[in-house]
Amino acid sequence: MTRPNWNTQSERGSPMALRLMLWLSRSLGRRLSRLILPFIAGYFTLFSPTARRAAQQFGQISGLPSGLGARFRQILSFASTVHDRVFLLSAQTEGFDIRVERADLFDEPGGKVLIGAHLGSFEALRALGQAQEPRRIALLMYPENARKINALLALINPAATADIIPLGQIDSMLEAQRRLAQGDLIGLLADRTLPQDTPTLLPFFGVPAPFAEGPFRIAALLRQPVLFMAGLYRGGNRYDIVFAPIADFRHTPRAERAAAIDAAMRRYVALLEAQCRSAPDNWFNFFEFWPKPVAAAHNPGAQCENTPRPH
Repeated sequence: MTRPNWNTQSERGSPMALRLMLWLSRSLGRRLSRLILPFIAGYFTLFSPTARRAAQQFGQISGLPSGLGARFRQILSFASTVHDRVFLLSAQTEGFDIRVERADLFDEPGGKVLIGAHLGSFEALRALGQAQEPRRIALLMYPENARKINALLALINPAATADIIPLGQIDSMLEAQRRLAQGDLIGLLADRTLPQDTPTLLPFFGVPAPFAEGPFRIAALLRQPVLFMAGLYRGGNRYDIVFAPIADFRHTPRAERAAAIDAAMRRYVALLEAQCRSAPDNWFNFFEFWPKPVAAAHNPGAQCENTPRPH
């Protein structure tokens, strides 16, 4: 089985480009600095073959639009959410229209585990937490990903780096338990796996796709209720924050843990698919998500289109 290779792809951008965008955003404000985003999105729509193939595969398997216009809207949505990080992470939320679906789940006291995906904006969710109580939301991440996001946060809001917990360190789980005990929320993403992980293949738009079991094992180990989370960008200044119950591991016996994790993962994938249908422009996995042999079997015409080309 060919595994998704998101972790081997170098990310677009550079510290200099980030500093330039940060300077423009702070100097011109959100409204004026947004004017450059369609040009950035247009460039990557035309000249990023990796993103193009990923969008084509997503459209072919999901049945959602995947033409040039759809690819442009997807990349523009991504650029918009990256741009908005400058303001959301700086607690400048007065110009945003942030709406919450199932706010009662978020408002319930006590710690919880939130599991999401590279769908929409995590920063919009963090901004919601800052606006209410405030309620801190920490993100458990693999060390390399934590290093990259911390470098970004250091440019925008160094204080936000305190809410990134790298996985794999001796005190990672102790820190997560401490945060949960004081009523904080712990976020994890389950739509990407690393080479050393064994992915779980689950039907996603009817075709088996790899999902990470680790976040659900962590939630079960921490014995916490689990919510699905997504911060969907709806255009302009609007974000819709979506919560939905996935599982509750507080009283799950050890003997039943494996079955409960499997049920939770299937529930998660079903919720993720529903939100992708609701906001396809928010799918920000810019690599071929489904394993190529599986995708080609579902759509024989994809075999030729998904053959790697030189960049």
